[in-house]
Amino acid sequence: MNSFDEKLQEHGHYPLTASGVKTLQVNIGYKCNLACTHCHVEASPARQEAMSLPVMAKLLDILKENDDIETVDITGGAPEMNRHFKYFVKSCADAGREVIVRTNLAIYMESGMEDIPEFLAEQRVKLVASLPCYSEAGVDGQRGKGTFKKAIEALKKLNLLGYGREGTGLILDLMFNPASAAVAPAQGALEQAYRDNLFKEHGIVFNNLIALSNMPLGRLGNKLTEDENIAYMQSLQEKFNPATVPAVMCRTLINVSPEGKFFDCDFWQMLVLPVNNGSTNIDEFDYEALSSRKIVTNRLCFMCTAGSGASCGGALT
Repeated sequence: MNSFDEKLQEHGHYPLTASGVKTLQVNIGYKCNLACTHCHVEASPARQEAMSLPVMAKLLDILKENDDIETVDITGGAPEMNRHFKYFVKSCADAGREVIVRTNLAIYMESGMEDIPEFLAEQRVKLVASLPCYSEAGVDGQRGKGTFKKAIEALKKLNLLGYGREGTGLILDLMFNPASAAVAPAQGALEQAYRDNLFKEHGIVFNNLIALSNMPLGRLGNKLTEDENIAYMQSLQEKFNPATVPAVMCRTLINVSPEGKFFDCDFWQMLVLPVNNGSTNIDEFDYEALSSRKIVTNRLCFMCTAGSGASCGGALT
């Protein structure tokens, strides 16, 4: 039994099991216009992995056959760089599902991508936009020189389309992550700081802030020394909060790789730790089995359960 499972057992939450599948989180490719220093996917312009049309078609069949799946959460890399991106987004929206797209914002300033914000607004897509800081130095330090200005221009365009504005129904959430191996600060106070600074300096509005701690994988994991990694994991374990466990995202989510394989979360996709039952890919989809599966856990799960908890949807408590 690993140290995380021991904590679960201590607080009466072992084993950690799924309670349905409400969300398909679909990674449609690792190619990205950026190469961020913290990226657990290690996405970059050089990556070529991308979800094919046949895999997307099978996922759409799964949606048609399983009404309990409410949301399709599309991620990458920069998911917009998959050449079938618009087809997949529109097909999921036409299937009556909530569609979330996770974007780095700067992508909308790239050649050939300028019309995507209008397309997303037409499809009523919810946006989760990564903006690791509200200052130019903070963003450019993680993402490369000039990316902050591109992100600000993208946010202004999204606001003009109605994103982030009350009453439009066009949701624009921002996502913060620390620059290094650290637990995200209190989400509420940080959200107010984002609101004040972005509106005062740029006239930008948004709906919610998601504060996500960093997982020591990918580029960040490679950058940490052994001692730094040990210290970070120890810090996460010490901050374990049992109240976060019932709401961890893996309990109602299945993550899908570009090849169509199933994982409990995007982090496990990077570690190639498939779901813990026979339904491990799109050709074997079994809603009942996945809905009651035992979730794969290890010590890295302390990242999601430290402090107020962390998930792709924000703090858990």
